[in-house]
Amino acid sequence: MTLPPDPRLDGRVAVLTGGGGILGTHFAAGLVCAGAQVAVVDLNLDAAKASAEAAGEGALPFACDVADAASVKACVATIIAQFGRIDILINNAATKTADPRAFFEPFETYSPDVWREVMGVNIDGMFLMAQAVGPHMIAGGGGSIVQTASIYGLVGPDARIYEGSDYLGGAINTPAVYAASKAAVVGLTRWLATHWAAQGIRVNALVPGGVGSGQNSVFGDLYSARVPMGRMARAEEMVGPLLFLASDASSYVTGQVLAADGGWTAW
Repeated sequence: MTLPPDPRLDGRVAVLTGGGGILGTHFAAGLVCAGAQVAVVDLNLDAAKASAEAAGEGALPFACDVADAASVKACVATIIAQFGRIDILINNAATKTADPRAFFEPFETYSPDVWREVMGVNIDGMFLMAQAVGPHMIAGGGGSIVQTASIYGLVGPDARIYEGSDYLGGAINTPAVYAASKAAVVGLTRWLATHWAAQGIRVNALVPGGVGSGQNSVFGDLYSARVPMGRMARAEEMVGPLLFLASDASSYVTGQVLAADGGWTAW
């Protein structure tokens, strides 16, 4: 009997963007638990520090604005100086901007400046990080890139789940910029997968289902009713799929989109 590939990450160095966020803190802890050394990257250095400390020994915090090319290059250079190599990139950073009300503005009056700000992080940031990290992976003989997308990069939103819903004291929706940026993540993932396959770099997208992050109970109930499994996701449930894609357990998987969404996209 042939045993399946080992999902452990011992001896590997992972770069995790958005490392101080809701999913990022769980990703950091999961990567460390699997044996990786982790560069926890976030725009907010305090958030990166808190996440790295919670993840445990082997995780170090780094500040970086992923939407800024100079900041990305400097951060990656610092990580290389610290760890000597990069084997895994978790392209996870995303933004709702500093003003949630502007982020959730109706489409007809949406600000082009807010659109560009969101795109700058959600997709430009992934391009810049992959561009900066890729050559180091090639020099090291390959690697794995996992990019966080969304169910709304695959399907359109169901407006009915937002009736009476609330987030941080205001009405919410799924902005077109969010859906467009996450669909772009899927496109970039497939392009990079074919571009770097010969260099031993695998590139896949992880599509999380909705995770509770401050929405009211009305939203939680309406969302859950729309999911075949009947509930929202727990943040820690995204760690297993992430480790699968990052590790040799998925050694023949590239250019794929793994939806951990409770069946949302199956309906």
